[in-house]
Formats: sequence, structure tokens, C-alpha cells
Amino acid sequence: MVARHWIMAGSEHKSVVTRKMEDGRTIHYYGQPAGDSPNPPVVVITGGLGYIGQSLAYYLSRRGQTVAIVDRRNIASQLHDITVIRGSVGESEVWEWIRAHFQIQTVYHCAGLISVSESVTEPAPYFGENVVEAVRMLDHLRLGGPVPVVFSSSAAVYGTPTSVPIEESAEKRPMSPYGVTKWQFEQILEAYGAAYHLPWVALRYFNAAGQLGPVREMHQPETHVLPLMAQAIRQGASPVVFGADYPTPDGSAIRDYVHIADLVEAHRLAAEYLLTGGAPGAFNLGSGTGTSVLELVEAFGRVTGRPVRPEVRGRRPGDPPRLVAAIRRAAEVLGWRPQSSHPVDAMVQAAWQASEAKTANA
Repeated sequence: MVARHWIMAGSEHKSVVTRKMEDGRTIHYYGQPAGDSPNPPVVVITGGLGYIGQSLAYYLSRRGQTVAIVDRRNIASQLHDITVIRGSVGESEVWEWIRAHFQIQTVYHCAGLISVSESVTEPAPYFGENVVEAVRMLDHLRLGGPVPVVFSSSAAVYGTPTSVPIEESAEKRPMSPYGVTKWQFEQILEAYGAAYHLPWVALRYFNAAGQLGPVREMHQPETHVLPLMAQAIRQGASPVVFGADYPTPDGSAIRDYVHIADLVEAHRLAAEYLLTGGAPGAFNLGSGTGTSVLELVEAFGRVTGRPVRPEVRGRRPGDPPRLVAAIRRAAEVLGWRPQSSHPVDAMVQAAWQASEAKTANA
């Protein structure tokens, strides 16, 4: 049974469609009516209520694209006037509704569980959400003909690398169930591409950070290093540094941080690449340079004007000394180059401002 009514969202009318599922659950579709245009083109962002998904939605909509978000979470959007379909990516009703109202041009698959530590203690939902539901999504998509899929993969597929910077061809040795699910779905995409002519690209993120437009980096619970440092400093505590005895210049672990503005631009370029006949494949997305954890602490001192003294603890099991992306392939094939990822201070500033907003709203 489908019920349709209208609500006000700001100054715009929004359509709300409620569908009762056989198992008793309810899916809600929030969006603006399509108007007089039958089935207008749309890009779909799964997991689009997350940090990367909303940043991508903001970026693409500002470039004039119609965006629809699919997300099963009951969380608020930081954006307005974007169609939001509340439901799982594996549910056929979600894709039937989208196809009834739009022509799908590209699917940006950002949905999935992302906590490395949680995936170790509770792997079942990670395989269910990141693999099983995602495969169901692919099966629904291929019924309507090939739709390009740009997949949010991760540097976690590499595990501890044997050489740095890490090339896309490096051995895949994921060290957590989370990393395993990302690598498994890349392999599934490859198989679907070969068998069903599905165009796909996997973008292996290193450490996304920064702010684009109104979309701030916030996670529940928070697990990312820049927001965690910002929260600690704002509360008058010392940011924690795990390990100061690595074989690196200052003894702390080195990671590659890429600005969200650069990350979403890479998604657009990947979609254009597929739509113009580009071959499937994987691309690293990073800055191409490394920043140590203690250098992040120093950056917070510069940005905040406060003395920041870290609390140094022992290494965490499995943390490699250095993870830096080789980004030559993305430059040569996609024409992508990170423009906003150097220096790291802009990303630190964004984390600091986001922590202020979070404290004010607490």
C-alpha cells in the first residue's frame, strides 16, 4: 500500500511516499515531484546521508545534476532539496520506485559499514551490508540494462604494504573483515562487468577529511583521527597518539589525507570516464604525500593557537608505519589531481570548526 502526501521543507514542497513492506517495515521516499518531465535523468548516491555521500550530493547538485540519495539510516540530512529514499540498497522496491520516476545515469555506491574495529568483533553485519546487500543492488540494477557504478572502496584492501607509495597493483592483504568486504565487492564488480557488461570503477580512499559547503565530517560513533583530535582539544584533553616508536622521522605513524573536495571531483571524473567508454578498474585517491600523527598535532596547534600536548600510548595491533597512495594512475587515466589536499591545515581547520558546531548542538 502506498500513501502520498505533501509537506513543507523550507520554502519548497516535498513529496513523501510511504510503502508498507511485507515484513512490517516502512520505507519512506522524500523528494520533489518530477514536474512535467517524464523520468528525468538522475544520479543515485547510496549511503548518501553519510559524510562522503552528502558531500558528493552537494557537489553534483551544484553542478546542475539531479541527485537521489538511498540510505536506510534514520538520520537528518545536512542538505535541502535533495530526494532521499529511505531504504536498503538491496530492496527491489527502492529501485522500482527510482526507475518509475527517473532514468538512472550513474550509481555512486557509498553505502556500507565502515568501522574497522567493529568489523573484527562483529563481522556478520559487515558481510551482510557491504557484500550481500550490495550484490542484491547489482542484480536489481542489471535488470534495467547496464548502469555505471562508481564504488567507494578503501585503502584497507592493501593491509600492510610491502612498499610505499602503494600502487593499485600491490598485493591485496586486508587485515580486517571491513577490508575483506571492500576487496570482495571489487572482485564481484569485476565478475559482473565481465558477465553482464556492467561498467564500474572502484575508488580506493585513503583518509578523507575537510569540509565542502555545509557538509561537516561527523560520524556516530566518531572513529576518524581528525575529528577525534579536535574533540579532545576542545574539551581540554590531550589527543591520543598510538605509537611514537615507528621507523618514521618523528616516530609516529604516517598516513595520507585527501580533501573531500578532491575526493568528490574524482567521483565525477570516474563517472564521466565510464560514460565515455572507459575500461573498468580501480584507482587510489590520496594526496600522494604522507602526514605523521605528530604533524597533525602540530597543525592543530597552528590552527587553534593553543598549546597541544599529545598523550602517547603504545602501538595498536596491526597499524602499519606508513600508508601513502601512489596517485599517478588516477592522474593519467581520469585526469584527476588533488588541488585542495596540501597543506593539511585546511582539513584540520574544518575538523576544528565541525567540533565547535557539534559542541554547540550537544
